[in-house]
Amino acid sequence: MEGGQQYNPRTVEEVFRDFKGRRAGLIKALTTDVEEFYQQCDPEKENLCLYGFPSEQWEVNLPAEEVPPELPEPALGINFARDGMQEKDWLSLVAVHSDAWLLAVAFYFGARFGFDRADRRRLFNMINDLPTIFEVVSGTAKKQSKEKSSMSNHSSTKSKSNSKVAQRGSELPPKYSRPQPKDEDEDGLEEEEDDEQGETLCGACGENYASDEFWICCDICEKWFHGKCVKITPARAEHIKQYKCPACSNKRART
Repeated sequence: MEGGQQYNPRTVEEVFRDFKGRRAGLIKALTTDVEEFYQQCDPEKENLCLYGFPSEQWEVNLPAEEVPPELPEPALGINFARDGMQEKDWLSLVAVHSDAWLLAVAFYFGARFGFDRADRRRLFNMINDLPTIFEVVSGTAKKQSKEKSSMSNHSSTKSKSNSKVAQRGSELPPKYSRPQPKDEDEDGLEEEEDDEQGETLCGACGENYASDEFWICCDICEKWFHGKCVKITPARAEHIKQYKCPACSNKRART
């Protein structure tokens, strides 16, 4: 398979890096590349699987021929259910099976290379700190933080230094932004909003906000994205009147 060169991560950090790479590829398939993924999952084809690779790439392909396979295999036949379900439900189903597969691969490496109880616990905690693919795809990872941010609408103020910077959850989200925390000397309510701001997750890769990265907000679904995940640069964003993320653009194209 393309991008499927096997290597054997032997430490907790290496296994977690492998997990994150595969996870990023799977999230890409189910979000930013969802149109291409949907088309590749033709129900008329044989049993197909969705693979994620450490290189953050994904592939829809037939299952491995060797028995037993070198690594645990993802769910088989994801294409057969595509046309029998609502697209949203089908993507959520694939996401759940992808989460299970990622855990199977990670702990396969742990078992193979003799991780002890402490190593297994540390690996699980590192994995558990990330939202699941299902949470990213379904939007549940952001539900709680969105509910919190709605409390701030009545007290929204203009930024002192950058009018382009605003909080997630405002009624009129900015076209692009780096979601930044507010000044440390603001009152308790705004400090709570700072905490919520730190929980900003990219709608494509599911990673947390980092202050040195460019982010852009979709004007349709109001999800935040790393610019690099949706291939938007700050210079390009300056000329976008209404930004639509790949998922929202694809939905409109199919309707």
